[in-house]
Amino acid sequence: MDKFGKSQSVKRVEDLRFLTGHGRYVDDIAPKGSLRGYVLRSSVAHGVITELDVSEARAAEGVHLVLTLADLEAAGLDVAMGATVVTNRDGTKGAAPERPILARDRVRFVGEPVAFVVADTLAQARDAAELIGLDTDDLAAHTALAAGGCVLHDEAPDNIAFDFGLGDEAAVATALETAAHVVTVPVEDNRVIVNSMEPRGCYAEPEGSDRLHVSVNGQGVWGTRDNMARFLKLDKTQVRATNPDVGGGFGMKAMEYPETFLVSYAARTLNRPVAWMSDRSEAMQSDNAGRDLTSTATLGFDADHRLVAYRVDTVANMGAYNSEYAQPIQTELFSKVLPGVYDIQTVYMRTLGVYTNTTQVDAYRGAGRPEAIYVLERAMDAAARQMGVDPFELRRRNFIRPDQFPYMSATGQPYDVGDFDRVLTRVMAQADVAGFAARRADSVARGALRGIGLCYYIESILGDPAETSRVDFNKDGSVSIFVGTQSNGQGHETVFAQFLADQTGIPADRIAVVQGDSDLIATGGGTGGSRSVTVQNTATLAAVEVMIDGFTAFLAEVEGVPAAEVSFDDERFRIAGSNLTPTMLEVADMARDAGRDDLLSISKRIKLDQRSFPNGAHVSEVEIDPQTGVVTVERYTVIDDFGNLINPMLAEGQVHGGVVQGIGQALTERVVYDEDGQLLTASFMDYAMPRADDVPMMYFDTEATPSLYNPMGMKGCGEAGTVGALAAITNAVQDAVWDMGVRDVQMPFTPHRVWQMLNAAKGGTAA
Repeated sequence: MDKFGKSQSVKRVEDLRFLTGHGRYVDDIAPKGSLRGYVLRSSVAHGVITELDVSEARAAEGVHLVLTLADLEAAGLDVAMGATVVTNRDGTKGAAPERPILARDRVRFVGEPVAFVVADTLAQARDAAELIGLDTDDLAAHTALAAGGCVLHDEAPDNIAFDFGLGDEAAVATALETAAHVVTVPVEDNRVIVNSMEPRGCYAEPEGSDRLHVSVNGQGVWGTRDNMARFLKLDKTQVRATNPDVGGGFGMKAMEYPETFLVSYAARTLNRPVAWMSDRSEAMQSDNAGRDLTSTATLGFDADHRLVAYRVDTVANMGAYNSEYAQPIQTELFSKVLPGVYDIQTVYMRTLGVYTNTTQVDAYRGAGRPEAIYVLERAMDAAARQMGVDPFELRRRNFIRPDQFPYMSATGQPYDVGDFDRVLTRVMAQADVAGFAARRADSVARGALRGIGLCYYIESILGDPAETSRVDFNKDGSVSIFVGTQSNGQGHETVFAQFLADQTGIPADRIAVVQGDSDLIATGGGTGGSRSVTVQNTATLAAVEVMIDGFTAFLAEVEGVPAAEVSFDDERFRIAGSNLTPTMLEVADMARDAGRDDLLSISKRIKLDQRSFPNGAHVSEVEIDPQTGVVTVERYTVIDDFGNLINPMLAEGQVHGGVVQGIGQALTERVVYDEDGQLLTASFMDYAMPRADDVPMMYFDTEATPSLYNPMGMKGCGEAGTVGALAAITNAVQDAVWDMGVRDVQMPFTPHRVWQMLNAAKGGTAA
């Protein structure tokens, strides 16, 4: 067997199951005979509920239950969903208006849940929902990304959710006043709908007389267990949460939604299994959206083009309510990589969060870090153009040098290692930056525009720094590893099994990865923030050390030799003076025969002191047809520093997926609401996901500087592709149209928008 720790590209074992239709997705495994739930949602963005009559619906054929907020409160339930708030610049807390599970007296976005119908079939539940008498007195909708407008919540005057600041504002102002060059750039980060392949869904079923089983297609089970226990006034031990196969999460499925609470209560009340599954249009209206912010970036440089100050002012859309992690995304998480890879200590950021009559905004692949890097790298590119400096060399001049590590960033992040200059040199060679001029000339000869764009990003790994790994030796000779993360399609079953195989010599095909069951795994951090490989494998490594120590002492006792004479070489135990060389599985069998069950289940919990900082360079080349505005990504090159890789092929797959999501946001995806808060992009006819012909062949490789913050030297890779893609593509588009007189480019670069930019620049009609 190839040693997995030597970065072998091992094919994903779970793919056979998925490709042959044997995946276990939540709607496939809902218990037979489950009742079906349907959510009645608001069709207006803002209004006072004047009538909510569910009597006819309750009497409809097949209906078992119709729930309103009044019903939940009559049952004595806590109907407010939780959310984290940040600290404002003045020391107060951000606004925390109630977000009820079902609408209370007033609706605030199209798609807000108002009532929940449970019937024998989905068709019956839908039919019954149409019998509900729901009337509202419309209020003005606030959809502008700005403070003011018709107030959504009394707790948030002017619709301000928070006013966050970080850094030394006065020092930045002074530095900018004396800077040799000051560059100010407006940067828009368009709202996107996540559109995971599998929409959200869940089911709940009673287990015995006092327990409830809740299954969600999310990114972990422990939050669901705890939230459902709180809501239903149960002990945590009375709720079992499971998470089967998931068809994509991307941060959108990391938090609770009203439907899970409603399904859980319905199943508990009816003593029957109840299932709910979103359809696509419903998902577009009710799933948490991503991004949706505007920023103004100001950079100051000295006469040698070195950064002396950086300021960012942002307005971020929260949607109608605080989602679970929304307030920290564009504040605390944005700040973690605010200064990027540059040696700049004088920084300041201010973010104003605002409520609007739109769906909530929360984590989307990268959660704050793509937004921060996009602003910075757009500003660096603009600065290079305005100062007449090569954009590649401007970055190089301002990099944190290898001899400066460990480096404490201006926002308090302890960067451990990095060699940004080496990565940039490698990506320039691989992307053939030197040959770009000839390729541009060829495009011009064909009547096309061509541009090249760079983004150098750094990412801060997020999520719970603690994790548990448990390894059980089973009687049939197999091994189970219980993990606290949750695969959403990343290949965890392969990575975790192969890592354990490498460390122990146990054949990978004898190892089963167990995840997503709160009864089997007491605690876990779930998946998010690119944490899985670094934190989970560090826990597994610690468990293996305990396992080896235990088996070593056991063999020494059996053989009557000192423990120092027993060793393990990652495949077999060796005993000095003996030809006995048992494998890990053979020692486990010996321990079982000796009644040493304490050696057959090993659990270890670890907590990393610091998180790692993946980084890398993306170079994109685009070609634009000026007659139609069509933008084509012709070349795409990525050189990343992910530290020591466990499986390069899976890392490359994660980068490819992230880049495609970045291409989608940059070229095709854009959420549009009208002035009344109606979602105009509520189907794939109106919301353009990236297609195969939007995506070029990509080159990916790594230049590793192993992390100092975990024993394997690993860094996360799940979100890095998106973090780098946005600015790389946008900077390439700006480069392509610069000579045409276009000075302000904003995503997405749909054909019509690009055509408008070009036409306006040459004085034509842009309408």
